[in-house]
Amino acid sequence: MKQAHKVMQHNKDSLSKEIFKGSIASAVVYSGSKVMSIAVKNPIVVFGLGVVSGFLIHKYRKDIIASTTKVVDAGKDFVLQQKENLEDLVAETKEN
Repeated sequence: MKQAHKVMQHNKDSLSKEIFKGSIASAVVYSGSKVMSIAVKNPIVVFGLGVVSGFLIHKYRKDIIASTTKVVDAGKDFVLQQKENLEDLVAETKEN
């Protein structure tokens, strides 16, 4: 009985965390769209944003490349794992 209560409490906590994350994400997108709509109206601001973003990308390029490589490798591993799972499933189906 206690185990079931813990599972239910964990599910409620997970759900509330996901709802909170979703509301934060929507608030960020909404505020970001407002800022960008104001920024697009002034060409100097757009140019300044381009210069700043270019500088930051250049400054952190090694970190960006390392992170991207890590994500690509994780994606490849995931695809290979799913391929193995599918092959196992097909083998089990053929046995039956």
